Amino acid sequence: MGLSIRSWLKISILNFLLVSVLGIIMRYKIAFSFPFLKQKNLLHAHSHFAFSGWVTQTLFVLMIVFLSKFLSEETLKKYRIILITNLISAYGMLLAFTYQGYGAISITFSTLSVVVTFWFSYHYFMDLKKLPAHPSKPWFNASLLFNILSTAGVGFLAYMMMSRSVQQNWYLGSVYYYLHFQYNGWFFFAAMGILLDWMKDKYPSFTLKPIIFQLFFFACIPAYFLSTLWANLPLWLYIIVVIASVLQAVAWIIFLGQLKKDWRLLKPTQFNIVSLFMLLSGFAFSIKILLQLGSTVPSISQLAFGFRPIVIAYLHLILLAVFSLFLLAFMYLKKGLIVSRNTQIALIGIAIGVFVNEFVLLVQGVASFSYTPISYVNEALFTVAVFIFTGILYLLLIQFQNKKT
Repeated sequence: MGLSIRSWLKISILNFLLVSVLGIIMRYKIAFSFPFLKQKNLLHAHSHFAFSGWVTQTLFVLMIVFLSKFLSEETLKKYRIILITNLISAYGMLLAFTYQGYGAISITFSTLSVVVTFWFSYHYFMDLKKLPAHPSKPWFNASLLFNILSTAGVGFLAYMMMSRSVQQNWYLGSVYYYLHFQYNGWFFFAAMGILLDWMKDKYPSFTLKPIIFQLFFFACIPAYFLSTLWANLPLWLYIIVVIASVLQAVAWIIFLGQLKKDWRLLKPTQFNIVSLFMLLSGFAFSIKILLQLGSTVPSISQLAFGFRPIVIAYLHLILLAVFSLFLLAFMYLKKGLIVSRNTQIALIGIAIGVFVNEFVLLVQGVASFSYTPISYVNEALFTVAVFIFTGILYLLLIQFQNKKT
């Protein structure tokens, strides 16, 4: 891969830091006065860079780490240029979206990001075929498939913006399509593949019940329409959506049941930061599953999609509480982060910030149901954003130390 795993993951932390910087600027603009930079452009830059520069880049690296257990360094060299190209597209989108929003430059870098998706997926599909049977393989294959599917949403959005033919329902449908197949497809299935690899290493005879993968996989595509319940779906499609939501909940319950059954074999010798972050990530994912089930109730769905703070709280629950904490845990587990007390302090600080942020967003969202203003809520969210930034910055600085402290 050229650089060491730790070097690649330092870049990931830097990117996470940049995501938080954009978050701070947006929160400052809402709470105070900052006439520079358009909020909508910042939002586009924030979301695109969070997905490509932080989560996708880190998943790429951790998935390559999985391959390195079976394939030679020579075989893995091709991934170095893919990782570099992904970073170029991510930084390009960060700058272009901040400056111009949707325009020729930002769409060019978005297109490059799509090219990287297909490029990485092709090589990873081919390399997975060379590997012996492993419980992670179907999850990684599915993650790549859903990542490819998600690019259709980006493409349609770019087309509407360039042709200036934006229709509100089509715009929202495209955004939610992309978000769904990133969150519930690419991110989730890749994370499960990484998790199962750790389980297999810890307990070689461990096998996950096939029904868990099958339920999540077959429910993923119809579950997209959970995000479009506001569009007055026909009854037959609504029934399919409810079934998909139930299937995902059943799959998660079966998975948790198997974890409980095999916990004596999988549990760490002592409770540590990795255990804590996995527990928090799993807890957040359980909340996500419950919220999905609740959203199938029409009255609840109308409330959820009708109030922006609720949507923002849900998206941050998934990106921060579920996947960011999960990635940080595995970066630490794989020695991608310096194993030290200071690193643990930084990680705990980030986790506290994430859940306080979620709590404040929840309060704001619930209050919005009755149009009740909450005093200083925007200032509170800005303060929490600064707190999270400080934790990430501290974590990054620690990684440049040469000794454990």
